[in-house]
Amino acid sequence: MRSRWLGVLVAAVTIVAGPTPAPAATPNVPGAVMARYTFNARAGVIVDESGRGHTLSVISGHGGSVRSVVHGQGAALAFPSPCAARASICPHVALQSPSTPDLNPGTRDIAYGADVLLAPGQTSKGQNIVQKGYSTTSSQWKLQIDGVAGRPSCVLVDHRKPFIRVVTSSVTAADGRWHAIACRRTGTTLAVYLDGVVRGSVTVPAGLSVTNNRPLSIGAKGAFADNDQFNGALDNVWVEVG
Repeated sequence: MRSRWLGVLVAAVTIVAGPTPAPAATPNVPGAVMARYTFNARAGVIVDESGRGHTLSVISGHGGSVRSVVHGQGAALAFPSPCAARASICPHVALQSPSTPDLNPGTRDIAYGADVLLAPGQTSKGQNIVQKGYSTTSSQWKLQIDGVAGRPSCVLVDHRKPFIRVVTSSVTAADGRWHAIACRRTGTTLAVYLDGVVRGSVTVPAGLSVTNNRPLSIGAKGAFADNDQFNGALDNVWVEVG
């Protein structure tokens, strides 16, 4: 049974979540910025700084919440720590905005990413960073952290053929330091970047199309038990299309 979703945003705290070097520049993608979140606002509302109005709401279950932590000259959001209990009773939380067509790239190029802080002891079988759609019930684009090794991966799933196309980074991001992670689909190439360096790429069909009516979701795919909860801190989440 799904937990009741409760919106909880905890006030800012002045702690530093590990070293905070300046994030590397995101890949040079000639697309339009469709969503951007820096998490620096003091109010409870998480505003889309692209100006397109994709405001985020916090959905949670079993006491799940996010908290503000210091990152460089601004703030980031820390998600629940790993939970060893049954998934059905662990804290769950995600940030979501309503579905919107301008976050559906179709067959166009798309890039998306975030600054990520994850310690080696915070990894799990899979943690979702940012996504729109689900791999088995719609179409999808997604950035996640895979497995105990903590390697980022990028996913695309066509809305007509639910076959998962995935590229996984050759190096880990789970080392207790901030990293800029990005996914970029350019024509028939899907690549994963870590701190501005390509760490893996695969070929995808030119006609692969991602179009769905699912929400944009950050930090997990939802607030239910099987939500692939992210357990570190996130900052500067962005999406570009075109």
